[in-house]
Order: sequence, then C-alpha cells, then structure tokens
Amino acid sequence: MELRIRNLSKTYANGVVALDKVTLNIPPGMFGLLGPNGAGKSTLMRILATLQECDAGSVFLDDIDVLDEKDEVRRMLGYLPQDFGVYPRVTAYELLDHFAQLKGIANRNRRREVVDGLLQQTNLFEVRHQKLGTFSGGMRQRFGVAQALIGDPQLIIVDEPTAGLDPQERVRFHNLLSDIGADKTVLLSTHIVSDVADLCANMAIINKGHVLLCGEPARLIEGIEENIWARFVDKADLPLFQKQHTVISTRLRAGRTLIHVYAEGDPGMGFEEAHASLEDVYFATIAGRHNFQAGNC
Repeated sequence: MELRIRNLSKTYANGVVALDKVTLNIPPGMFGLLGPNGAGKSTLMRILATLQECDAGSVFLDDIDVLDEKDEVRRMLGYLPQDFGVYPRVTAYELLDHFAQLKGIANRNRRREVVDGLLQQTNLFEVRHQKLGTFSGGMRQRFGVAQALIGDPQLIIVDEPTAGLDPQERVRFHNLLSDIGADKTVLLSTHIVSDVADLCANMAIINKGHVLLCGEPARLIEGIEENIWARFVDKADLPLFQKQHTVISTRLRAGRTLIHVYAEGDPGMGFEEAHASLEDVYFATIAGRHNFQAGNC
C-alpha cells in the first residue's frame, strides 16, 4: 500500500511550526524518515497514526483518507511509539493477549495462535511468562513490535525504535524489521543514520518541519560522491578549517580529528577525496549544502 502525504502542516499553540507543507510518497517496503531531534518526525508519526490532528493537508493510504477515515486506518495500522510503556507486573503473554482482544480477536484459540506466533517471530516465546518489568530495553522494543503486528497490519509506523539499544540488540532488531518490511509498508522514523542505511530502500531527510531531500540511499550517495573531502587536523586548528571550509562532520579517531568537508572542487590544504556515505549526505543536507533530488518526494 502506498502512503501519499500532501502539504501537511502543523503549528502548535506556542508558535512552533512542527510541519510546514510536508509532501511525501511512501511506497511499500521500508521507508526511512531521517532527521535530528525536534525535526518534526514524531509529530508526523502521530498524525499518520491518527493520534493527532493536523492544521492543513491530506494523507491517503491507497484510496483511504487517513485524516477522515480514522477507524478504517486503525484496522490496518501497527504503531510503535517512541515512548512505549508497559505494565511491569504483567507477563508478555498476558499483555499481548489483552492487546489481541482489543484488536477484536475474540476467539480464545485463535488469539492463542496469534500471540504465540508473534512471540516466536520476535524471539520472545521462551520468556512469554516473564514479567515485562524484568525485560531489557531491547526485549521491550521487540515486544512493542509484537503488539504493533497484531491483526496483520499493512502499514507499520515505528518511531525511534533503536535509541538506547546496545549493538547486539540493535542487530537483532534490524533483522526483525527487515523481515517485517518484506511485504508491508513500514515507516521508520529515526535520527540514527545507520538504521536507515542498513534497512531502507527509500528515505527522506526532514529538518525544522521541512522535507529537504528524498530518494534511494544508494542514489543519494552517488549524487554527493565527488563532493566529499577529508583530512586529519590538529584539534587546535579545527576553528580555522571551519571558517575556511564547509565542515559537515568531525570525529576523533586514534587521538586525531578527522574532518569531512563539502566542496564542489578540490579544496586544497591537503584534503583528499573521500568515499561518500549516507552520513555525509545527511550532514551536508542538514547544513544546507546539498539538495540533490533522487526521487519524487
């Protein structure tokens, strides 16, 4: 199912413009919405999940008007919010069974079949009788995915799902999302570039309520390939380089500062052409130096 967003806007009572005429086409598969904290991602996710009203614009899921036909949307929606709370004294099986009842699965045998299957899929079956208050952060996130999958939804929205996970849990979570995204529309909202690079066939970058860039990650990287230059500098010299060049990222490596700059020609001063990455695309776009369009937003 394709999600079509047109000129979606939202301004809060305090004057903060969260979304400013956002337009996106989100095809089936994994779609990454990448942006810094405060970019408007969570506002967009809540509107798409029918939990918040917008000021203007339209959203269609195939032929369904998401803004007007909320009950219809909710029947085919799975949602994992950024802050997913659980009842700590309830077991994973009990709470998932409760959610399944709320989703309308009244038959007890059918519900057991669905719950057991989801716990197997999220690798939580062996701890199904364990209280949720004892779960690690990664286990809670996988439980969150399990509840989002109840009812076999066609649109799944996950908001900042890997924030705070350790590397092993992040890999496990990535594998789970990849499996889910094979035959559904999955919208992944995150500020972590590697999540999008590892998972998503299509993506968009959003900042301050505006969509700045969209397309296929590989093509976006190709579009910036000849514009990224790198060199090591002394930490004390970093301010000088920042004045003379468009420094898009800095990182400490083996005690030395590696900087990447955006330039349409050789910037000199010992810089060497670097292999571009999605991180370079992201930082250059946020810095306002890159607006290559590799797809229809």
